[in-house]
Amino acid sequence: MNTIYHHPQGEAIIHALYDKHLAQTGIATESRMVPTRFGTTHVLLAGPESGPPLVLLHGGNTINPTTLWWIKPLMAKYRVYAPDTLGHPGKSAPVRLSPRDDSYGQWLVDVLDALQLSQPAVMAASYGAGILLRIAAFAPQRISKAVAMIPSGLVSIPWRTMFFDLLAPLIAYRLAPSHARLLKVLRPMFLENPIPEDVIEVTEAVFQYVHVEPEMPRNVTKTELQNFTAPTLVLAAEYDRLFPAKRVVERAKQVFHNLAAAEIIPGSTHFIPERVLPSVNARIDQFLMKTK
Repeated sequence: MNTIYHHPQGEAIIHALYDKHLAQTGIATESRMVPTRFGTTHVLLAGPESGPPLVLLHGGNTINPTTLWWIKPLMAKYRVYAPDTLGHPGKSAPVRLSPRDDSYGQWLVDVLDALQLSQPAVMAASYGAGILLRIAAFAPQRISKAVAMIPSGLVSIPWRTMFFDLLAPLIAYRLAPSHARLLKVLRPMFLENPIPEDVIEVTEAVFQYVHVEPEMPRNVTKTELQNFTAPTLVLAAEYDRLFPAKRVVERAKQVFHNLAAAEIIPGSTHFIPERVLPSVNARIDQFLMKTK
C-alpha cells in the first residue's frame, strides 16, 4: 500500500474536511511542513510564540483539529505544536508506520528536531498517547513533562468490547453502510445523545476514503520506560469502554518511574464530552505549571 487513501479524490475530500473543521474551532493557527525520515509532516502551530512549548498528538483514524479543539483554553498560555500523525487522516505524507516498533518514536524525534524543540512538554490522546509512550521508550530525554489522556499503550481493549462493540458493528457497516449502523460503530465512545454531527461527518468520510489503521500501539513495558523520568500525568475516562479507567490507572502506577498522578476523569467516555473539557484543561495546566 503506497498511500492510506483509496484514491486521490478521497484525499482531497479529507483535506477539505480538515480545513472546514479547523475553521470551525475558531483557533488561529499557522501551518508548517517539516521533513522526517518517513515523510513530510504537517504541523499546526497555535498560541503565543513566547509561550512554553507544548506538543499535542491527536487520536487515531481522525483529523488533528478534533483533538486540537479539546485543548483550546491552553492556547492562551502555551505555544502548541500539533503534528498530523503519519498514517492517519490529515495533511502529512500518507504513509503508514508500524505501531508495534519504534517507528513512531523515531518519527516524533524527527519532528521535534525540525521544529527545534529540544525538550518540550508532550500531551497526547488515545492513539497519540501510544505514540507518546514510543518516544518515551526510544528517546526519553526528549520529553520534559508528559500528559497521557484516555491513553492507548498501557492496556489492551477488552476482547468483548473489541468484538461485540467495535468489530461486529464495523463489519455490519462495511457490508451495508447506513447512518444507523455508523452510529452503532461510534456508540461505545459516547455516553450521551446525540453524538456530535462533526464527529459523525469525519468518521463517515474516513471510513469511505481511508484505509483505517486497525492496530493500536503496543503496550509499553516497565523495562522500556526505565530511563524515562519526566513527570507524567495520566488521565483515564470513567466510562471508557476501550481503555477501562481502573485498569489504566493501575498499569500507570506499575510502569512509570516518575508518575505525578494517575486520575480518572469523572463522567467522561473515550471521547471527552464538551461539558468535561474545562476541568480537564484546568488540571493539565495545573500539572504543567507546578510540576518540576
